[in-house]
Amino acid sequence: MSAVIQPAKAPGTADTPRETSGTRLAVRRFLRNRLAVAGLGVVLFFVLFCFVGPLVYSTDQTHTALDQVNLAPSGTHWLGTDAVGHDELGRLMYGGKVSLIVGLAAGALATVIGTLWGAVAGYAGGWIDAVMMRIVDAGIAIPALFILLVVSAITTPGLPGLILILGLVSWLVPSRLIRAETLTLKNRDYVLTLRAIGGTHARAILRHILPNSVSTIIVATTFQIADAILLVAYVSYLGLGVQPPATDWGGMLSAGLTAAYSGYWWLILPPGLAIILVVWAFNAIGDGLRDAFDVRGRG
Repeated sequence: MSAVIQPAKAPGTADTPRETSGTRLAVRRFLRNRLAVAGLGVVLFFVLFCFVGPLVYSTDQTHTALDQVNLAPSGTHWLGTDAVGHDELGRLMYGGKVSLIVGLAAGALATVIGTLWGAVAGYAGGWIDAVMMRIVDAGIAIPALFILLVVSAITTPGLPGLILILGLVSWLVPSRLIRAETLTLKNRDYVLTLRAIGGTHARAILRHILPNSVSTIIVATTFQIADAILLVAYVSYLGLGVQPPATDWGGMLSAGLTAAYSGYWWLILPPGLAIILVVWAFNAIGDGLRDAFDVRGRG
């Protein structure tokens, strides 16, 4: 009986045993990074806290209760109440939901835009690459916070608008990372073979270059999410984020600082710690993923 010979698959089109073992090794390396695992635990905790918590700890975050203003933490209100009588623990959940939604969506949008821009620039090369990357350099020279303040002063963005604005000012760094990755991948044998047999540029980018840049894309996404959460906290702290009765952690921190000299610590400490912990967690996850995918550290 003759053996059946299976046709070889091009790299980047399907998982090979080597790729599978590499993925398993990356997972093991990530799990050995205690800070990265702790960061993942923190993110999972806040996701459950913000999205499942309101179902368990139901509060009214729309109507004011002026007879319960600035109450200290107690058995009735675990984290006290704010200046209009809203339960602070429930407010922390709803504000965290907004911060996480904006951070995740804006970070993903920025990574998608930056990935496509960087891949096209790196693959095209020549004057196209030069023009596209000069646009990136010019954008990086302008602080993202300055752009956000100008836009927020002109208009009052809602949640979708805030996500769009943050995504459009945050894609520059990922584009540089993906461009550098593309410059090394576009000269690989499987890309050159595809071009030799008449494959299109779009197919080369979408089927070969981007799938082989997944590790860089994932790491860039985690850092972009952390940056987006910080940016929305900045603009909300200045009163230019989502508008009441909606709020986020930056808006809660800004509202709490007005009562700082009155000793109402529960209006400042919880949202401040939440911002610090979540941003640290995503950065720790990004560092862990970067180390896990770093082939130079494998052995």
